[in-house]
Amino acid sequence: MRLAGVSPDALDDISTDVREIAEKTGVSMSGPVPLPTKTLEVPARKSPDGEGTATWEHWEMRVHKRLIDIDADERALRQLMRIQVPNDVSIEIVLED
Repeated sequence: MRLAGVSPDALDDISTDVREIAEKTGVSMSGPVPLPTKTLEVPARKSPDGEGTATWEHWEMRVHKRLIDIDADERALRQLMRIQVPNDVSIEIVLED
């Protein structure tokens, strides 16, 4: 399970919910492992017409990621699907045998 979003607090809240579900159902869980933060930078000229000195503004967005490995059974997966996720957080669930 991979979590990605711009707010690290939201990712930590979701990972604590996953940990509580794992403890309730008795499945093994490892993580959350923090993955490297991706920084997206956008430089933009301050002057709209191109005249004057070349001054730039730098806008930045950081994308935080967490990796959770869980041995889930059917009951745990149903509870994981019911977690309320904010709009700015994306979850990728990969099922492996």
